[in-house]
Amino acid sequence: MLYCSFLLKGDDRVVLPGRVIGDVVEELAAGNLIDVITSGGEVDAIASHGKGEVRFVAPITRPTKIVCVGLNYRAHIKEFGHAEPSDPVIFSKPSSSIIGPGDNIVLPKVSTRTDYEGEVAMIIGKQAKKTDDGSAHIFGYTCFNDVTARDIQKRDSDWTRAKGFDTFSAVGPFISTKKPDWVRTFLNGEQKQYSLTSDMVFGFETLVEYISRVMTLYPGDIIATGTPFGVGKLNPFDKVIVEAEGIGLLENMAVPEK
Repeated sequence: MLYCSFLLKGDDRVVLPGRVIGDVVEELAAGNLIDVITSGGEVDAIASHGKGEVRFVAPITRPTKIVCVGLNYRAHIKEFGHAEPSDPVIFSKPSSSIIGPGDNIVLPKVSTRTDYEGEVAMIIGKQAKKTDDGSAHIFGYTCFNDVTARDIQKRDSDWTRAKGFDTFSAVGPFISTKKPDWVRTFLNGEQKQYSLTSDMVFGFETLVEYISRVMTLYPGDIIATGTPFGVGKLNPFDKVIVEAEGIGLLENMAVPEK
């Protein structure tokens, strides 16, 4: 099952929660998608729209937190010359960095090297605190681009600034309840990243369990699970697409900061 948040074309005032079935978007009887997630997805449809009648936006815009995982794909670890971590490497990004499909990634003037990082992200479905059953707390999966000011990341002792600029967390287009087996990234139509999710050092459920022992996770929270081999630079007007099995295409353009 695929879930989404959308705007009706011609009316950008209200973000609506939806369920995607083929070329039809069912509008759901809930205030927002987090309400749908909290209910386990069991929400009635109140209207139907064609895909051409709507504009998809980030499925989740204001989670209580975005938790990201670094150095979690074995090939990517080798790419950067690091040792495989014994525990997950976690960091956070502000919810103000979230954009959705079709939105622009703004390349900050203070950075000379901003990279794409295609990932799979989990969406938490039930509150998790020190859980031993991570799978019971996952609602679904979505595409995520962990945009990073790489030069700033190398200079700063903490990654918050390099990872936290506005527009540096692209999310969407949909949330799938089926776990994806692969993720890939295209830059201007050329595939730059591809990996099976089985190459992760720490799997989806393990990450939920580990993070929940540090901080309580709430419905709608986002956990980005790390990027595979092949990260690279974004230049002005590049088009980057992150795709994960069964989720769809998360497409964004990079633009220079004005």
